[in-house]
Amino acid sequence: MADHRLQVLRDTMQALVADRRGDSVGLLELLRELERFHRQIEQGPFREALPDGRNALYQLLQDMERSGGWPYIPRPQLRSLLKMPETSPEHRN
Repeated sequence: MADHRLQVLRDTMQALVADRRGDSVGLLELLRELERFHRQIEQGPFREALPDGRNALYQLLQDMERSGGWPYIPRPQLRSLLKMPETSPEHRN
């Protein structure tokens, strides 16, 4: 059941991205909402669901490591964004 709902969420997110393709402001809004949602889950339900015991917590950490670690939403450095127009095909001679 959860896998089906996650697939629906993935499909919805892909549709939202497709609707905003070429719209940097719209995509930025979507990224900000994803970051807010990530933070909300991490600081609320995830922390509440952490195991009480040391052994169970250790098992969770091992499982996280095996399955890819902590879900991180990286942010580009502002300098890398500023350099992008210099290297885009439309600005080359």
